[in-house]
Amino acid sequence: MGHLINAKEEVYRALAERLNKNPVGVPVNELLMEILYRLFTESEAQLGGKFPLLPMPADKIAGITGMNETELVQMLNGMADKGLVLDLPRRDTTYYMLAPMVVGFFEYTFMRVREDIDMKELADLFERYFQSPGVREEFFGGDTKMFKTLVYENLIPAAVETEVLDYEKASEIIRAAGGGALGMCSCRHKASHLGKACDAPVEDVCTSLGGAARWLVSRGLARAATVDELLRVLDKTEKLGLVHLGDNVLNKPAYICHCCGCCCGVLRTINESGLQAVHPSNFIPAVDTGSCTGCGMCVENCHIKAIELVIDGDGSEVSSIKQDRCIGCGACVSACPTGALSMTRRSVLHVPPASKGEQFARIARERGRV
Repeated sequence: MGHLINAKEEVYRALAERLNKNPVGVPVNELLMEILYRLFTESEAQLGGKFPLLPMPADKIAGITGMNETELVQMLNGMADKGLVLDLPRRDTTYYMLAPMVVGFFEYTFMRVREDIDMKELADLFERYFQSPGVREEFFGGDTKMFKTLVYENLIPAAVETEVLDYEKASEIIRAAGGGALGMCSCRHKASHLGKACDAPVEDVCTSLGGAARWLVSRGLARAATVDELLRVLDKTEKLGLVHLGDNVLNKPAYICHCCGCCCGVLRTINESGLQAVHPSNFIPAVDTGSCTGCGMCVENCHIKAIELVIDGDGSEVSSIKQDRCIGCGACVSACPTGALSMTRRSVLHVPPASKGEQFARIARERGRV
């Protein structure tokens, strides 16, 4: 039987190595293998290990894998239902791509309640995998980030309002998309299985846009939502002091997340490793020490510990911004009861990659994969 076990291990190892060739890869270790064993059947893993790096139609994939095209399409549809494959309509055909882990089959696994797998066990495996050596650096390291911070728009200074471009405003991104979809927050859902979830919303809060929204709706992972519904979620999460993290692309961003520092994998990476896991917004808080009472509300409401109380020249406690850590979300400014904090324009402005293609190309170059 040993040769049969070894053959199965080789199938899943080939899948792991294939996933690690993506622009954002997956460091291969035993925790990853345990995750793949639970999400992929052996036949799905065998197909996944042979998957092309670029999206392709079924006939081309059939030629690469040697599978019958009819049987292949049936398997691809089943994998898409599980969030392991993306089926992307283009003109008169459908292109398929193997889903990465992030943003990909991790989110698609926890954006719903599943009865066919042990969700608590899987949550524990993902939790331990994300904390294992090299994983956070792979997902969130490098100069080109997957996520960018979107500032609370009501805090944008009037003096620069006319200079602020649409890609810097969550509301304009939502309006330009013409609506989208709302789904379950995968990070808080995972945390709930570990008994660690906070009281921030889990249902109807993860915002997706454009083609990503249509795909999630088609696979039952989200529900269609109007512009007004998405704007209400934006307003609601802002009132709760959550952080808006958007897809770090200029054109047709796919998602906006409303995040907390205790559950969100991106913000937790900053808190637990110090790695700057997200591109900051083009704003940063400034402190008027004359108005600051040292109440600590800003410290309490910062999700990434980017503010501290220090003693000023006259011996009073005042807020101080950790410039190299702050991501410019505005949650601290919104929470300040005295108006001592305000958002100011950064001296160097971030312009995101133009598209997902450019973003992934940059990430692949930074990781030496092209």
